Amino acid sequence: MNKIKPEQLEQVIGKDLGFSDWYQVDQSLINNFAKCTNDEQFIHIDEERSKLESPYGGTIAHGFLSLSLLTKFANESNFSIENTKIVINYGFNKIRFIQPVRSGEKIRAKFSLLNFSKRKKDEILVTYGVNVELENDQKPVLFAEWLILLLLNY
Repeated sequence: MNKIKPEQLEQVIGKDLGFSDWYQVDQSLINNFAKCTNDEQFIHIDEERSKLESPYGGTIAHGFLSLSLLTKFANESNFSIENTKIVINYGFNKIRFIQPVRSGEKIRAKFSLLNFSKRKKDEILVTYGVNVELENDQKPVLFAEWLILLLLNY
C-alpha cells in the first residue's frame, strides 16, 4: 500500500496514485441497478432487443452505474492518505462518459492527484482525477474530477 503523508501531497500532484482491482460488470448487476434507479431502458435490461436494435450489440451498463463504483474502487486501491479519520464525498467538478461498458466486461479505476487545498488544520480537500478503464482497451470508460474532503486525526 502506498501511504502518502498529508505534507507530501504537493509532491504527488499530477502523478498516478494507484489502481483498483478489475471488476466484472455482469447483467445481474446491471439489472439490479436498473431496478434501484428506475432506469429500465431496454439498452440496459433487454438482452434480445439490445442485440437487434442497439448500436452496442447487446446490453450496456448505465453510466451512473460505472460512476457509482468509484467508492468501491477507491476503497480497494493501493494508496491512502495517512492520518485520515473520515473521508467525505464532496462531489465532482467534471464527469465525462466516454464509452459504454457492455455486460460481462471488466473495469477498474486509476487514480491521480490533480490538486488539493487545506481548509482547516484538520481538513484537506483533494481533487482526484479518476479514469475508469476497460480491460483490453486503451479508451477509458469515464473520466471524473472527484472531490474528497479528508478529516484528519490532528
